Amino acid sequence: MKIGHVIVPVTDLDAATRFYVERLGLEARFRDGDRYAAVGDGSVTLGLAAPVEQPVADRVVLSFQVDSLDAFMEAWTAEGEQLGEIVEGGHERKLTVHDPFGNPVVVYERTG
Repeated sequence: MKIGHVIVPVTDLDAATRFYVERLGLEARFRDGDRYAAVGDGSVTLGLAAPVEQPVADRVVLSFQVDSLDAFMEAWTAEGEQLGEIVEGGHERKLTVHDPFGNPVVVYERTG
């Protein structure tokens, strides 16, 4: 498992990208229309997410990439944890869990 990215909710992807790239100097890495953009500093990636791509509306969310989402789910359910449904995205399969304090955490597996 590794930290995938920090998902930042935005309502205007162009304005958010300009701020993080032009004002703060981060590198633009990926853009999916008006839905999502990834920017970073070489080690940490911010996922700028329009409302349609926000795993939890209007909340900053940490995400962790795993090799196998199915193996992750098996390990958690073996411990008696209840998990939600897997969501199939354009580039990943993901599921949202919560830390002991109620903060949402996305665990995902790349598909493309």
